Amino acid sequence: MLIARTNDITLDKTLGKLDFLEMAGFDIEQGEHTTATVYCSRKNCHNNPTWPAIARQCIAVGILLIQIPRLTKNMPHLNNNLFQPARALMVALLSACLMLCGPSVAADSVLTEILSSGKLKFGTTGDWDPMSVKDPATNSYQGYDIDVAAELAKDLEVDIEFVPTDWKSLVSGVTAGKYHITGSASISPGRAKAAGYTNSYFALHTVPLTLKKNADRFLDWDDLNDAEVTVAATLGTTQEKQVKEFFPESQHKIIEAPARDFQEVLAGRADAHITSNVEASKLVAKYPEMMIVPVSQGRARTPIAMLLPQADQVWINYMNTWIALKTEQGFFDELALKWQLATIN
Repeated sequence: MLIARTNDITLDKTLGKLDFLEMAGFDIEQGEHTTATVYCSRKNCHNNPTWPAIARQCIAVGILLIQIPRLTKNMPHLNNNLFQPARALMVALLSACLMLCGPSVAADSVLTEILSSGKLKFGTTGDWDPMSVKDPATNSYQGYDIDVAAELAKDLEVDIEFVPTDWKSLVSGVTAGKYHITGSASISPGRAKAAGYTNSYFALHTVPLTLKKNADRFLDWDDLNDAEVTVAATLGTTQEKQVKEFFPESQHKIIEAPARDFQEVLAGRADAHITSNVEASKLVAKYPEMMIVPVSQGRARTPIAMLLPQADQVWINYMNTWIALKTEQGFFDELALKWQLATIN
């Protein structure tokens, strides 16, 4: 069963644009107020050879399409029970602005490019454990973000290409069209000036790390804010700005990728560095000589989202719809458990 819903105020006009669905064997029901439902009772109706053209036309008129196998036509409403991982698959998008902007907006969208080319280009740094880690021997990636990307490509029914990037050029890679979307990144006003964000799907906060031999020296945030203390951060990250804000009296050492700030601490060239609680838990597990400074609490709780082209509302709407659906399915909760994010405070 295929369900499509639209909530356009000019519903009569919208329904008039859906003749192509009726011709393809789909049925249309007009609900209360401004809701229309499109369904196909045939099994695997999305395997129709005309499906790509149908999907593109739906995109052009701003319809959300959801593939829900083997459901009955006469269901009273959609509820969370329908959106179980084994039972639901999103195959196209919702575009709220298309009725105002016109079909040409959809034609210019990254989403159209992805569907036409059959490839999703996913920008990732490969240096943020457990989000994205690159194996230099095989040039392959693994991590939370990599699983998100694989799931997204599966639901789009396209292949995936992981495009290497780094933190200082993460945003410019989006604006230059090097990739369609990035892995997880902190939401910041600076980045939002040039690139768009999806809705957030989890949050983190910042903590300082040092060597265990400094345990008596650094007990809280204020101990690091000293002219005789050097605190490191990686260029282009949220922490680059935070290190200057949190420690105005300290010496700041900004490291450019592929080198990393924690390496300066391990080498004794910096006394401490700051990073997300997500990465911090991995670092102290990997390097037993390191420790998280026992601060009273983490700072700068920050929502995490993916970066994508700022002006592409079609692509942004698709991604936000996808994130909402995957959240209801429990996908992000399962990933948090797999990559041990759920146990990090």
